Amino acid sequence: MSTSHELLWSIGELAERAGATVKTVRFYSDQGLLPEAARSSGGHRRYGLPALERLQLIRSLRALDLSLPEIRRILEDEDAVGSVLESAVDSRLRELGSELKALRWREAALQLVRDCPPAQRAGRLRLLTALNTPPSTAPLARFWRAWLPPRMPARATAAFLDAAVPQPPDEPHPSQALAFARLHAMTTAPCPDGQQPQPEVHRVAGARGAALLYAGLLEAFELAAPRLRRAHDPHPGEALDAYVGAYASAYRSHDTHEFRRSLAARLSAEPPLSQYWELAGIVLTPPGGRPQPTPGSADNWLRTALQLDNARAGSGADGGEG
Repeated sequence: MSTSHELLWSIGELAERAGATVKTVRFYSDQGLLPEAARSSGGHRRYGLPALERLQLIRSLRALDLSLPEIRRILEDEDAVGSVLESAVDSRLRELGSELKALRWREAALQLVRDCPPAQRAGRLRLLTALNTPPSTAPLARFWRAWLPPRMPARATAAFLDAAVPQPPDEPHPSQALAFARLHAMTTAPCPDGQQPQPEVHRVAGARGAALLYAGLLEAFELAAPRLRRAHDPHPGEALDAYVGAYASAYRSHDTHEFRRSLAARLSAEPPLSQYWELAGIVLTPPGGRPQPTPGSADNWLRTALQLDNARAGSGADGGEG
């Protein structure tokens, strides 16, 4: 009960002091979140300073998008304030990050539609609206899962997808947004014959052999990546040896000059995926930035290095015979 000298307010006066509506104050009172100091002779609620402080706290917590159960827990258990607030703030920050990313992708898409020739706007709009905002990498992952050998071990598949699927940037340049939209269209388009073509080595190596193959190839790509970043010309060396060794293991062979010649011929006969890797490189590299290596660009670099190595070996063999 209140004392005779305690300042008491009606529900309207409390609402006015807190900058809230009477409806809001009544709602929190009905939920049992605002302490009543007394009742008037007519049965009307009267509130003191603790109710004003409690109402201000509730409104601050609501501004953080905390739910009513979370607010009740904070009000009823002071020990839970820190953990509940931390969890709520972290959750809201994640949500805001996702919302901001979606807005930036929409902005980039609108710029692309605005800046393209009028005759191309309808087609570009269809291309871009096929994407979620922010875009999902799931269609690209499905494309590669269909390309990889069936029953390939999950860990090996995950490692390959991590390298092969470019993550959409949080703040895309319009060129990056367009490249990702084209990747999405490319990977979701039906195959001409209803079945995605696969390289010969998948059939030879099988699921487990392919897992070893791609582990070796990823190692070779990592070795080649610094050379690509420094724009070094392709050349034989440690990266090429790892590259050839991965294929030699898959084909159950040995790294010999003869195998390197046959490997170059096999690789040249494989279905090209150059468009995918070109687009992936654009997604990963903002305009003006240093080009980021992709498995595709590393593979091209290593194939060229293999061709150069074969040419030098052939030249040396010819010179020896002469």
